[in-house]
Parts: sequence; structure tokens; C-alpha cells
Amino acid sequence: MRTIYHNGQVFTGSLPLVQAFIVEDGRFTAVGSNEEILAQCTLGDTVVDLEGHFVSAGFNDSHMHLLNFGQSLRMAQLARHTDSLTGMIMYLEQFLQDNPVVEGQWLRGRGWNQDYFTDVQRMPSRWDLDRISTDIPIMITRACGHSAVVNSKVLQIAGITADTPAPVGGAIGIENGEPDGRFYDNALDLVNRYLPLPDKEELKNMIRAACIALNRYGITSSQTDDYCVFRGIPFEMINEAYRELEESGELTVRVYEQSNFTTVEDLQRFIDAGNITGTGSDCFKIGPLKMLGDGSLGARTAHLSRPYADDPSTCGFSLFTPEHMNAMVSLANRSGMQIAIHAIGDACLDQVLNAVNLALQECPREDHRHGVVHCQISRADQLERIAQLHMHVYAQSIFLDYDNHIVRERAGDDLASTSYSWKTLMNNGVSVSNGSDCPVELPDVLEGIECAVTRTSLDGTGPYLPEQAFTVEEALNSFTSMAAYASFEENTKGRIAPGYIADFTVLGEDPFTADPRTIHSIPVLSTYLAGNCVYTK
Repeated sequence: MRTIYHNGQVFTGSLPLVQAFIVEDGRFTAVGSNEEILAQCTLGDTVVDLEGHFVSAGFNDSHMHLLNFGQSLRMAQLARHTDSLTGMIMYLEQFLQDNPVVEGQWLRGRGWNQDYFTDVQRMPSRWDLDRISTDIPIMITRACGHSAVVNSKVLQIAGITADTPAPVGGAIGIENGEPDGRFYDNALDLVNRYLPLPDKEELKNMIRAACIALNRYGITSSQTDDYCVFRGIPFEMINEAYRELEESGELTVRVYEQSNFTTVEDLQRFIDAGNITGTGSDCFKIGPLKMLGDGSLGARTAHLSRPYADDPSTCGFSLFTPEHMNAMVSLANRSGMQIAIHAIGDACLDQVLNAVNLALQECPREDHRHGVVHCQISRADQLERIAQLHMHVYAQSIFLDYDNHIVRERAGDDLASTSYSWKTLMNNGVSVSNGSDCPVELPDVLEGIECAVTRTSLDGTGPYLPEQAFTVEEALNSFTSMAAYASFEENTKGRIAPGYIADFTVLGEDPFTADPRTIHSIPVLSTYLAGNCVYTK
């Protein structure tokens, strides 16, 4: 059966807009004017009037954490209660009262940001959380996911004392000679290993919840890092959860798994089991090796080449030694895997570029599409190296919403002048896709598009390096066709064109004609996966 859509403002991936298209058997079969498309209508066709609404290919978040997002939806939502430490503690107390913790479980929350506190100028500590309870394990994770705070009960469970050594690439907070409950990056593993693990059905419930939420934002594809959420759960179980949901028709977001491993042995076992980039189906497919190179700018754990301007005592740190990263990248590259490495600080970016360069010298590959995730603090020489190595960049323009307030303060004017320079990369021929890093940020694509176009925060702060602004067309493509390019799928999805998978999103307003400062408020009216409606407002 065919469905004919007409009377729309349809973005095919390039201008000008067209008016109509046909969907048959889950794919677009024709695109054109109302007259051209309606002339093909035959008996039995379904005809849908788009009522002048804007239509784009389905949005593709090219770097996020889908399973972690689903998990976070069950937690206390701290991003909405981070104006003050006092207010956040009161909210957690109320959340606990409304959601009693059963034996064996923890009180969890995510989304706080100490930079937004108006009553104190510090991170929360164990003593703050002890005001809520010293009997129930409590853990609250910063918005960035690179630091967390636990109460005294968790320290007791994990056996953490002032003598506990921090692992390489991590730090344990100490105050007055004892642990203050704060953990950073790799040190989080000292606590995470004691978290109760979900079974496969609980994993599937998390994925279901995340997919429903993503569809509401117009998202039909997710490039997601899931294996690091529960280190105690083997990757096989997570893959099974996704594939069972696909078989039952419940996977309403296409998944490209950014496969996170930290040891050569685990990566080798994954590869030996037949998991290399591209294996799988259109709905669940193995993507690149994913590594976390350093921390975050907000937590001052991103690895800079010089001391932080607002804290000269630290440069942040990388999570792996160069030798370890080189070994991981080399194995993935020679095994035919794509590579995607988180790098926020420029010192970490040097390490990533060196590792990729070494791997390609050892085993040259023409179309590897190895990538840098985030690529925030950067120098001009690094932007040139990225182009020379033919790498891909996974940007998060939504990060400008917060980072506009701190980038110069944290990194200093010199580094800030060449950072978040994704337009320069595009002008140098680098492919740049977009995403949210959800649940670090909400997966709100329209907010990401606005920040990319205006280079301002949603509150109007900025613009920061306005010459780096995307056009509306570039911003839309960064969430559609360029995101498809990141997963080697540019010939099958990411555009409204004959032969492409019929994933598309209908918006309440045309972003090309909207005031750029209001793009974030454009509503998503409906979302379609393979021509089937998976969300309607």
C-alpha cells in the first residue's frame, strides 16, 4: 500500500523545499511538487494532507547514551532542581518520600551542576547527602556524568577510606583527611561496581522508555554508547535486549552501537565473537569502538594542555595512558572497526590524533571514518590534523547553552578563541554530525539546531565565536544526512529521497523562516519510522 503526502514544506536535504512525497513498503519512492506527486495517485492509495507543515528526514542523534537515558528517567531529575544546593536536597528528600527505596536498591539522581547553585559555590558532599539518610545508599551524578557524589552509607558499602588509591584517570575527593563522597571519572568504578544490576527485562524497559522519549523529540536514529552503563552486565545481554525488542516491533529508534571497551582483552573477545562495525540490521547495528578519553570541562576533568584559567592547580587528566589508547585504537583499526573517542580537552585531543595517526600508518584504510566525539577545546593545528587524517567529528551544539557561560573562564581566552570550531572543520572538508550526549543534555534536537545557528545560549548569552555559526540547512543536515554519514548509512537514510528509508519528522513551523532565537520552541507534531507513525502530538 502506498501513502501520498502532499501540501507540505519538505526538506529533502538541500534547498529549495518541495511539497510532496510518496512512501511505499517503508521507503520513499517519489519526491516532488503537489502536481507531480498527486498525478501518481491510484485507487487504493492513502492520501495525507500535511497542511503546510515542515517535514524533515527523521532526526539522528549521533552521540548519546540511550540505555543510560532510560535508566535516568527512573531517577530523581536534578537538572530541574539545581538552582541551589539547599533546594536540591529538599527535592531529594521529597523524592525519597514519594518513591521509597526498597531493600537492596539505592536512591539515585542525575543532573546537578554546582555552577548553577546560588547559595554555595561548591559541589555537594557526602555530608549534604547524609542529611537525607545515612541508612539508604545515595548517589547523585553530575549532569556531565563525569563526577558523582555518594553518602556515607555508600562509602561504607564500597569500603572507601582515606587510604583508598584512586585509579589512573580518576580522582577521589578528600576533605580534612577523609573522603568527601566525591568521585571523578575512572574513580566512579570504585562505586559503580556495587550498584544493583538490572536483569534483561529491566534493560528492555529502560530501552522502551528511552525510545518513547526520543520519538517525542522527532528522533528516529540513535548512535549510542551503552556497554559502559552497567560494567557488570556483558555486552551479549545488552545486544540481546535490543534484538528482542526489534523482533517484537518495540524498537522505535534505529540503534548504531558505539561499543565501549576499556581493555584490549575485552575488545578482542568482542571482535572474535563477530562484532565489527556494520554487522547487524537496519534497526540494531554494531558501530565503532567507543572510548572515553578524558572528563568534562564543567567538572574540570577535561585534559587541557595548560592549567585551568580558573583553577591553576589542575590541567584535568586523560583516562588512558597513550600506550593503552594506542593499543586499543590499533586493534580496532586493523580489525576493520570504526573508532570514536571522546575528547573534550586539547591535551586529550593530541593523544587521540596521535593514536589514530599511528594506527593508520600501521594499517592504512581509505574510508575509516574514525571520529572525535565532542571536539570542544581545540587548537588551530589540531583542526588541521583532523582534516588531514580524514576524521569525522561528532559535535554537540547544545553544549553551547551551558558552556557559553564558562568556556573562557575555564580554558582562558587563547584556547577559547579556537574551540568549538565545528564550522572551521566543515570548511576544511571535515564531516560533522550533531547530537546531545543525552542524558548529559536532553535529546532536544530543535534546541541543538538553535544553538548551532545562533551560537548563543537559550537564555541569550553570547554569541560565542559567531563566525562558527551553522546555516539552518547545515544544522538540519548535521542531525540527518551527516549523522547518517557517521554510521556509513548516507545512501540509505538521512534524506527524503527515492529509495531511502522513510523515517521522517513533521514540525509545527518551518525553521528556515522562523526567528532563529525561537527555533527551540518549534513543536514536533509527529515522528515516522519506516512510514509508520511512532509519535503524534
